[in-house]
Amino acid sequence: MNHVPAAQTYREQQAGSLQPGDHLLLPDGLRTAEVHSVEIENDDFGAPAIVLATLTGGGMLRIAAGSSVRIERTGFAAEDDVLQGLTTADNAATDGAGAAKNSDAATPLQVVGNQNEGAALPPAPPAVVVPPLPASTPAIIGPSAEDLALIPEPAGTPEAVVEAVAEAHPDSVGVQLLADKLVKGINTKSGSCLKDLSDLAHELFVMLKDADGALAVADLLNVLPFDGNPGRWSSVEASLALSTYICRQAGQKERAAVYEKLLRAPENQETDPFKARMQARVRQRSLNEPNLYDKEIFRSMDNSNAEAEREWRLLRLESLLFLRAHGGSQTISAGELERRIANELESVRG
Repeated sequence: MNHVPAAQTYREQQAGSLQPGDHLLLPDGLRTAEVHSVEIENDDFGAPAIVLATLTGGGMLRIAAGSSVRIERTGFAAEDDVLQGLTTADNAATDGAGAAKNSDAATPLQVVGNQNEGAALPPAPPAVVVPPLPASTPAIIGPSAEDLALIPEPAGTPEAVVEAVAEAHPDSVGVQLLADKLVKGINTKSGSCLKDLSDLAHELFVMLKDADGALAVADLLNVLPFDGNPGRWSSVEASLALSTYICRQAGQKERAAVYEKLLRAPENQETDPFKARMQARVRQRSLNEPNLYDKEIFRSMDNSNAEAEREWRLLRLESLLFLRAHGGSQTISAGELERRIANELESVRG
C-alpha cells in the first residue's frame, strides 16, 4: 500500500545527493516513491549531468544533477490516517469561522487515496517516468570466431612485428623513433604504448603508403577487447578505423566488416535499454557533428605554418576514417567521406 508524507515533512536537496531508501516526491506533486538505486551520468566534460533514480516497484526518473527535489523528512503516515485527515478537514470546512484555519493547515498536505477506495491517482508524466526494465537484456553483438579468423596471426612477437616494419623503412625518422620505443617491450595495459602503436600504423599507411605494414602493426591493437578505459580504447578505435579503410580500399570487404564489428562492440555492451538509447543518441549526435578541425587548419594556413597544418589535417583524417568505419552519418554520406579522405591523404602526403 502506498504511503503519503504527513504535512510539512519534506526537505529539499540536490538530486545529485539522492540515496537508495529516500522517499521522493514525484513530478505530479501528489505521490511519493522509494528510491531503489541511483546512478549518475556524466557529461562530456566528466561533470555529473543526469541522475537516474530507479524506483522500488519499477520505473525510473531522470533528473538534472543540479535540480532540487523534495524528500520526506520524518516518515510516512498510513493512507487510512490521511483519509481520516481529509474527512476531518472536509467537516471543518462547514464550521464557518473555523473553515479558513483548517483549510490553511491542510494546504501543504500532499495526499492521495487508495485507488480501491475511490480516489484516482493521476498518471505521472510519461516523458519523465521510464518503464521498468524488461526481464531479459539485449544480446551483445560482436564478431564471431569465424570473423576473427579473418585477421591474420602476427608474424612472431609484437616486438618482432615492429622491428620488421622498422627494418623495411630505415630512412623514415617517424617510424624509427616510434619503433625504438616499442621494441623495448610492448605493454598493452599502457595507454602511451597503445598510442605509439596506433601512431606507427598511421605513419606507415599515411606517409609511407605501406598498407601491409600498417595492417600488421594495427592488428596488434585490433584484437584487444574494450576494457572500459576510454583513453586506452581511443588508440584501438583509431587503429580499427584505419584498418577498415585499408581493407575496403584493397577489396577485402569481409575483413573490413570484422574491424567494423570490433569498433562498434563497446556500443552494444550496455544492457540497460534506457541507457543504451541515450548512448545511441549521444553517439549519433557526435557522428552528425564531428570535429573536423576546420578553424585550426585555416588558422595554420593563414599563419603559413605548414607543420601545424599537417598535424591538424592528420587529426581530421582520423575523424574522417572513424566516420567512414561507421558507414557515414546523417550529415555526411559514405561517398562524401571517401572523397574527403582521399583529399586529406593527398594533402598530408604532399
